[in-house]
Amino acid sequence: MDIHLSQCFIAVDDHDKALAFYRDVLGLEVRNDVGFEGMRWVTVGSPAQPDVDIVLEPPLADPNASAADKEAVAELLAKGMLRGVIFTTDDVDATFERIRAAGAEVLQEPVDQPYGVRDCAFRDPAGNMLRFSRPRER
Repeated sequence: MDIHLSQCFIAVDDHDKALAFYRDVLGLEVRNDVGFEGMRWVTVGSPAQPDVDIVLEPPLADPNASAADKEAVAELLAKGMLRGVIFTTDDVDATFERIRAAGAEVLQEPVDQPYGVRDCAFRDPAGNMLRFSRPRER
């Protein structure tokens, strides 16, 4: 039995800022942009992985959620407490420089980790942590 990742979700509080980052800075392609009941979902992905989608969704994508729940999730997002994703790249240092030059908040400069990767980390415009890694040469 083969199991493959199809979609993952990242909460964003401003889709236009998120698009400027994920499309314009990271170079992901926009695959879908849908509104429903006052909410918006934008799907992006790497041209190199046409079968994997990243859905940029509202912090609490449930029209029936209470105001208190919506506020609680928005507060977690603002603190950077919701997880983003880990991307692989063929050149961590070049990726780091490109993203830093675009003004993204740096969380970690490129470093060789003891668990076998070289990686760096940023926050996206909503505060999610994104890591960019590559296995180290042995």
